[in-house]
Amino acid sequence: MAKAKNKSAQDVGVTGMEDLWNVWYSELHNHATGLTVKVNRLVESTQSKFQRIDIVENDFFGKILVLYGSLMAATNDNNVYNEMITHVPLFVHPNPKNVLIIGGGDCGALTETLKHPEVKKCTMCEIDKMVVEVSNRHLPHLATGVKDKRAKLVFADGKDFIAKSKEKFDVIILDLSDPIGPAADLFQKPFHKKVFEALTDDGIMLAQSESPYFHQKAVMAMYKNVRSIFPIVEMYTAHMPIYPSALWSFAFCSKKYHPVRDFDAKRYDRQKPKTRYYNKDIHSAAFALPEYVKALL
Repeated sequence: MAKAKNKSAQDVGVTGMEDLWNVWYSELHNHATGLTVKVNRLVESTQSKFQRIDIVENDFFGKILVLYGSLMAATNDNNVYNEMITHVPLFVHPNPKNVLIIGGGDCGALTETLKHPEVKKCTMCEIDKMVVEVSNRHLPHLATGVKDKRAKLVFADGKDFIAKSKEKFDVIILDLSDPIGPAADLFQKPFHKKVFEALTDDGIMLAQSESPYFHQKAVMAMYKNVRSIFPIVEMYTAHMPIYPSALWSFAFCSKKYHPVRDFDAKRYDRQKPKTRYYNKDIHSAAFALPEYVKALL
């Protein structure tokens, strides 16, 4: 019998398989363009009576709150949205004692509002209690205002709350998701009329008004409606890195005060709230609009 040839053993293995986790989340606009983030971990996923709620984790943005597949808030988005939807009207109204927030489930707007000592009461009316619970677990930095004795949380439909409330509010903030599903009615003219009636004689309504780049038809319709109700209506914008086009708009709607001419810079200098984005220069500059945005108005 022939002797077997003595050959050295060969190592068996493959390369490039050390880290195969390659899960990405994309929020697309009209299935054509959008924002994509790598998901390192699905932290929580649940379904409320109203919508799917997810918390995903990304190396850059940290934990991200996702509602019905849409990015809402993140650990590292510089809190732009919450600061801009609150401090702008609150530094314009001379005495915002009673504030109402419709929506605002992550509680960030509530927390920013209560940085103003003039505010004696802030009611937050959110339809989906589970959004508040999930946000409090995973984005606790946004929810510190919940513990403030001036805060009042109501879990109800904002449309019903406004219709039934006998209170008058100095500032009403519409911190809503997009105009789909349960939030759609809160973008319409009949609801804005009810908000107007719920304001004091010098009250201010502040509403998020979508992307002026991607949602132009919605923007045009909304501003046409609110301008038929309020004597003073101005748009301002902010850089929101996790929102479609990264440029987001807000509708400042007032019975009496102009958002730039009546801005109380001296009060801002006295209080200097701790913020990541908003300051007194941004307050005025935010109302400077590109030509393509002006054309929508």
